[in-house]
Amino acid sequence: MDDALRAYGAGREDAFAGLRDAGKAEDPQTGPDYRTGFLDGRIEIFRMLAEVREILEENG
Repeated sequence: MDDALRAYGAGREDAFAGLRDAGKAEDPQTGPDYRTGFLDGRIEIFRMLAEVREILEENG
């Protein structure tokens, strides 16, 4: 369980940094957790950028 959480966290960190580690993503044990963390991180970035765009549009 700890390895899965670390892999998920590493995926999120890599997503925020804009980097994807193919080795971690393909690992048979923790790859799915890494990929899920990466995807969740990218979705969070997308939502944050959408909120910024919305704020900017409201303020002219």
